[in-house]
Amino acid sequence: MTASHRTPVLRKDYQASSYYIESVYLVFQLEPLGTQVTATTQFYRNDCYDGDNSVLQLHGEELELIDIAINNMPLQPKRYRLEKNTLKIYNPPEKFTLTITNRTHPENNTSLSGLYRSSGNYCTQCEAEGFRRITYYLDRPDVLARFTTRIEADKKTCPVLLSNGNCLEQGNLDSTRHYAIWQDPYPKPSYLFALVAGNLVAATDRFITRSGREVTLLIYVEKQNRHKCDHAMVSLKKAMKWDEEVYGLEYDLDIYMIVAVDDFNMGAMENKGLNIFNSKYVLASPESATDNDFMGIEGVIAHEYFHNWTGNRVTCRDWFQLSLKEGLTVFRDQEFSADMNSRPVQRIDDVNILRNAQFREDASPMAHPVRPDSYVEINNFYTVTVYNKGAEVIRMLHKIIGAVNFRQGMDLYFQRFDGQAVTCDDFVEAMADASGVDLEQFKLWYSQAGTPVLTIAEKWQEGSGKYNLQVAQSCPPTPGQESKKPFHIPIDIGLLVKDDDGAESGRADGKEQCHSLELKTASAEYQFTGFLQKPTLSFLRDFTAPVKVSSFQSKDERAHLMACDTNLFNRWNAAFQLSAAIVREAMEVIRGGGSPVVETVYRDAFFQCLTSSADPALIAKALTLPSESYLAQQQEVIDPDLLHRARLAIKQQLTRELRESFAAVYRKCDTDKPDSISSEDMAKRSLKNCCLSYLLTPGVEDSEGMALCLKQFNKNGNMTDVVASLTALSGFETEEKNRVFQQFYEQWQYDPLVVDKWLAIQATSSHPSTLTRVKELLQHEAFTLDNPNKVRSLIGAFCSLNHRRFHDESGAGYRFLVQQVLQLDKKNPQIAARLLTPLVSHGRYTLKLKTLMEEQLRFFLLQDKLSADVEEIVRKSLQQ
Repeated sequence: MTASHRTPVLRKDYQASSYYIESVYLVFQLEPLGTQVTATTQFYRNDCYDGDNSVLQLHGEELELIDIAINNMPLQPKRYRLEKNTLKIYNPPEKFTLTITNRTHPENNTSLSGLYRSSGNYCTQCEAEGFRRITYYLDRPDVLARFTTRIEADKKTCPVLLSNGNCLEQGNLDSTRHYAIWQDPYPKPSYLFALVAGNLVAATDRFITRSGREVTLLIYVEKQNRHKCDHAMVSLKKAMKWDEEVYGLEYDLDIYMIVAVDDFNMGAMENKGLNIFNSKYVLASPESATDNDFMGIEGVIAHEYFHNWTGNRVTCRDWFQLSLKEGLTVFRDQEFSADMNSRPVQRIDDVNILRNAQFREDASPMAHPVRPDSYVEINNFYTVTVYNKGAEVIRMLHKIIGAVNFRQGMDLYFQRFDGQAVTCDDFVEAMADASGVDLEQFKLWYSQAGTPVLTIAEKWQEGSGKYNLQVAQSCPPTPGQESKKPFHIPIDIGLLVKDDDGAESGRADGKEQCHSLELKTASAEYQFTGFLQKPTLSFLRDFTAPVKVSSFQSKDERAHLMACDTNLFNRWNAAFQLSAAIVREAMEVIRGGGSPVVETVYRDAFFQCLTSSADPALIAKALTLPSESYLAQQQEVIDPDLLHRARLAIKQQLTRELRESFAAVYRKCDTDKPDSISSEDMAKRSLKNCCLSYLLTPGVEDSEGMALCLKQFNKNGNMTDVVASLTALSGFETEEKNRVFQQFYEQWQYDPLVVDKWLAIQATSSHPSTLTRVKELLQHEAFTLDNPNKVRSLIGAFCSLNHRRFHDESGAGYRFLVQQVLQLDKKNPQIAARLLTPLVSHGRYTLKLKTLMEEQLRFFLLQDKLSADVEEIVRKSLQQ
């Protein structure tokens, strides 16, 4: 029996609900193997609905129906029909109370959607369609209701009972069970419902809003993790203050709660007043968390808090509008992080996500617009396109209309739509009305898929001092969209010339030569005057649009920008693009049977960057070679082995020629402040560990580098440094390396998040034996398929981050992935589907690898009962 082809849901088919809900009263009688849920719901007919309202269709999955009544009268069997995933009620009154009692099984819920248990604690995940696993309901984002929730549970195993809103009442039922009643005063869709019950302790603080209200802040964790909440609490208070100062948005309840759980499909969830987090984004201490962990926690805490307004108070009408809340909120958390830390470094990190992940998605069979037109399984559209490209669309809008108008547009957006479920068009219209700017063409960013490509031509008229810049745009075909209309693209540029003292400047003849351009047509020409010499173009400063730029500058010009650009992002970008060009040339040399040589212009620019006095974090970014996954996107036909060899060859030569400089900079940055997470100390650690990665480049024997690495590991004072030393050692196969990894595990085996790091480092090793080691780790006591973090750390890291070893010519990596996905699909389809990403772009690889990947994808379609999540990705992948 083969997998069946599911019918897609289409955006154009949207219809409002025939009924709405005024309020719902939920009663949970929590038991691990059989939780009884009673939902008493007040329905009223939608007077504007023009379809057939004789049948009310409720969503429900994996539920056991016990009882059903309307207005307290049992419903006769002929008045309803129970189907696989729906409950149909025939001829309902215009206004009525529906009472449904059903049973669900949280202990056996391995999908981690709906109500489930994690480490003995009950919790929920209802976005996108998890509430239908709790009770029969209109589980759609445009149906908003006021929720009251009563929770009954065992006092010993569940001393803490939480839900959305404010706690109205709590008490004992008998000697063994107790209850709590929570009420959320704000109408919300069912995807924002939350419940947590378990044996937890709380870290407590308070925040005084700008209007003088006191908000109680609570972070609930397991007892042994209480000491790891301080950074999350500080981050939350920073986010609350920032949102008041930048957007005038004040928190609207008297209590704000965060709960950290180990088993979670996502990073976190913005349920109204009760955010549920993957513990990875809450728990941190200097001895167990890296600098990246601290930064990640700050950003995700802020992201979920910001959702209180951009997602909760104003939500999305349907799931096609997902970027309405996610793209906007990602933009807000990126801006928050930029204000809290280094703006150029934050921008580099954001752009790297786009280039490594989103551009790849745009070039694959899974390409889709920021606002998709169809889906089979909505969980597959929680993508980097919806989130990160969606954030870039908001950033462009901010650039085009200006910061003041953008703030006014946000104010107007909340004024118009507070308490409503709306669309991306509604948001853009608010911005257009507030600014007076015509944004009709700009809306193409929401409806057209793909990454635009800009082609540049320069003309210099020496006698007249005129510099002309020609820019043309195009966008390759994507599934269902063969041709594209021109986008509205903001482009910031700088024109660099030498001052009298020879230094680079953004000025010429006393005139500021920084410009903000807007490209709205297929091509355009811009003229700039007043130059005594040809300027060097610093193009697309701060990456003002999510586009690719065709190569148009020489190595000398890029090296020049790498050393002298006054825009720090573009200084990094020049280094990034120059490094990518050097690796591509090395590939051609190796392909022709030769040995690549690092050109002097590149080595000198690299050395100048390494030894400069700039921000160490920026230097570290500039010295890091582009990833193999990014470099693969630049190839017409991807050859992973050739790419890996070329990148390694460049790194080896840089190490041989600049070993002493790497060692000197390492020692300069090796400060003894293991507990400090100041921006300055984190920046020094990033540069120090970048140098360490060069000093331990496989194939370059260096006893001094090995000694520094082992010394750094044995100091054991800071997890960032310890992880960096393990990562550097992972490419070798020695007794010393094996001893160090075993020592690390024995020390940290009882800390799940640290063990995740241990798994991921081994999974991403460049050593040829990595897949063998990954298979061994599947049987290790530290690994389980039931925990998404473990799956991502081992299987996901190997398949998505280890480009060379996953794409081995034997096809062993592909077979390994398929085996794991098939096992996971029976437990957790969401996680299983996300693991398939590395196979989606199979059509771009060498014929041998392409054929091997296709064989594995077709193997899925021979399976019985394949989930919609996995089937959709497989079928779309095979359409290329």
